[in-house]
Amino acid sequence: MTTINNNSKKSRLLVTREGVSYVLPFIVVTCCFALWGFANDITNPMVKAFSKIFRMSVTDGALVQVAFYGGYFCMALPAAMFIRRHSFKSGIVMGLALYALGVLLFIPARAMGSFWPFLVAYFILTCGLSFLETTSNPYILLMGDRETATRRLNLAQSFNPIGSLAGMFVAMNFIQARLSPLDTAQRAQLDDAQFQALKQSDLSVLVQPYAMLSIVIILLLIVLLAVKIPVVHQATCETRVPLVTAVKRLWANRPYRNGVLAQFFYVGAQITCWTFIIQYGTRIFMAEGMNEQAAEVLSQRYNIVAMVIFCTMRFVNIYLMKYFKPGRLLAFFAALAMLLLLGVIFVGGRTGMCCLVAVSACMSLMFPTIYGLALGGVGEDAEVGSAGLIMAILGGSVLPALQAMIIDTGVQVLPAVNLSFVVPLACFLVVMFYGLRNSH
Repeated sequence: MTTINNNSKKSRLLVTREGVSYVLPFIVVTCCFALWGFANDITNPMVKAFSKIFRMSVTDGALVQVAFYGGYFCMALPAAMFIRRHSFKSGIVMGLALYALGVLLFIPARAMGSFWPFLVAYFILTCGLSFLETTSNPYILLMGDRETATRRLNLAQSFNPIGSLAGMFVAMNFIQARLSPLDTAQRAQLDDAQFQALKQSDLSVLVQPYAMLSIVIILLLIVLLAVKIPVVHQATCETRVPLVTAVKRLWANRPYRNGVLAQFFYVGAQITCWTFIIQYGTRIFMAEGMNEQAAEVLSQRYNIVAMVIFCTMRFVNIYLMKYFKPGRLLAFFAALAMLLLLGVIFVGGRTGMCCLVAVSACMSLMFPTIYGLALGGVGEDAEVGSAGLIMAILGGSVLPALQAMIIDTGVQVLPAVNLSFVVPLACFLVVMFYGLRNSH
């Protein structure tokens, strides 16, 4: 922490509060944003990968997302209680430790050769991510003036898609491209011995990037332990209200309560769009004559383009927020996302694929903006309020499973994959109404 002159340029930084610069803590905490972005987007293509490796339906493969986002839901409130008792730094340390443990559990899961140990590993991994998000988001909000809190969180969240891009790149080049080229139909014809041998080979490919990730997490944990992370306006144990009182106050706060609902549907929309772009693109490109593996890899390339657009628009939106109220921008981009999804559903083909990619431009400001609007007036209840918003990430568990069930029905009116995108379309409608309610 370094005290600076109010007349200096540094006093105008987003990460300055009461004449004190929090640049170094901001940098360290922002690295965590990139790390959980990596975890999110190396995982999305795994729905398709696990479905092939274990010869499962899309619905069964979507259990990856159920376990992944279920961990967020289950650990958010315990994380908030832990932070209230200890500190932001303790919460981040605990989050990184659980994250590393979950990633390392992929190694024995591969040795066991069944699906459920991977689900356990994903669950523990995301318990760590829940700690990180419950801690990091409110801490970033408190690193400067309240008037710039939403912009500051958008800046920190801009590094989340950088991690996401890395996750997508690793998934495409070090997992999808290296799995056996046998498609789903060919795998179904293998006898038990051939299937077991192929499964172990593919699982070894899948686990390698996670093993390398564990090294990065442990290194960041060491750096974090060496850096001073200051306490920012946390109430002491003596003055802090009981948890039940905080929950009651938050529930009575309509902007916060509606924000939790909006966040549930936004996260569901984001994960469905980024998970099932693989199924959507694979169907299109196989119809053009590609084999299944090539179609999956090309679909992931489109997904990477979507993430580049998402990342770029984060910085554009930080600029736009200087001139437009966050709620109005939120409503506008939610409405635009709905229009694009109509193209995904009814136009299809490469045009529909381009519409699906463009949805990411609309999503780029949504999570941090909803987060900032919801926590804008909760005061000392920020830690518990953050937990509620992280619990809302459960939408990433529930809604992809719903979309997978639509895909597995095989409806005939439209291609089932196309029709399944009514799920994110309905989600964006909820987000749009939340933005309109908070546009004044």
